Amino acid sequence: MAIGTANGYNNLPSGNWLPAIYSQKVQKFFRTASVVEDITNTDYAGEIEAYGDTVNIIKEPTITVSSYNRGAQIAPQNLADDQIQMVVDQANAFAFKIDDIEERHSHVNFEALATSSGAFALKRKYDKTVLQAMSDGAGIAASAVSGTTLTTTAAAGTLGTANAPINVETDDAGINMMLAMARLLDDESVPEENRWFVAPPIFYEKMFQAGNKMAEVQVTGDGTSPLRNGLATVGTLAGFRCYKSTALNSTGGTDQVTLTDASATLATDGSENVVLAGHMSSTSTASHIAKTEVVRSTESFSDVIRGLHVFGQKVLRQEAIVRGVVDFA
Repeated sequence: MAIGTANGYNNLPSGNWLPAIYSQKVQKFFRTASVVEDITNTDYAGEIEAYGDTVNIIKEPTITVSSYNRGAQIAPQNLADDQIQMVVDQANAFAFKIDDIEERHSHVNFEALATSSGAFALKRKYDKTVLQAMSDGAGIAASAVSGTTLTTTAAAGTLGTANAPINVETDDAGINMMLAMARLLDDESVPEENRWFVAPPIFYEKMFQAGNKMAEVQVTGDGTSPLRNGLATVGTLAGFRCYKSTALNSTGGTDQVTLTDASATLATDGSENVVLAGHMSSTSTASHIAKTEVVRSTESFSDVIRGLHVFGQKVLRQEAIVRGVVDFA
């Protein structure tokens, strides 16, 4: 920006004495941690070799227990060998190029900056894809997705639907929904250890507002309330390890999870959001290829930097995922 001159002052009129300085400190966009890496298991990742590979997972047979009278004959049950298939069929990539002249004369390392940016973009896409699969495959919800068999259909007033979401700005509706989710998982005999809860950031904003039960001892399970200055506890809430993900923001973007109920979709005003709770055993993921490489361009004097992420996911236990729909309007 040029410095103003007094009227009639003509010394160094072009202003070339004032150089433009380019900082070597580049403003980076904010990085977000991957939620999926913490709430899913990778038990079958070691059996994956390449894109398109399929892992056949045998389900534990269900044993029928019947009453018995002394001396009665018992008919042995035939064991089922049902299986679930997890296929590595997802791939995301990025590519950009840096001209030799740009690389030589640039005051910052654009290759390193852009590679880091691309890696985090792949991670955001990964979170969205897996969370969408978990939302669609939830076995406990108030309304089903087309083609998905619900284990438990909860009342709309408990978990919410697209047509009747839970307004978490009303009293303690949010924490009450979390407690209901915990009870529904209890009803399915889902272990309490390794339970998780994922919601958009605005959910926690509403929950931490003054007077909400989220900060009370009986909810957090601590001797004293660990919630200070709006920070989430490092422990659990309603038995869940709590995570937040912008992938659950209902902005309609390509990196956001949408509610694909058979009966309705999310409101166009974007005030409704999907929230998920479940157990780590519910979903398995496998990342086979996660790498970047530099290749020489055949069209110009430049390097092409490419990044690739190949992965697969599968909801293994529908009854271990609860989906809710909340509203912030």
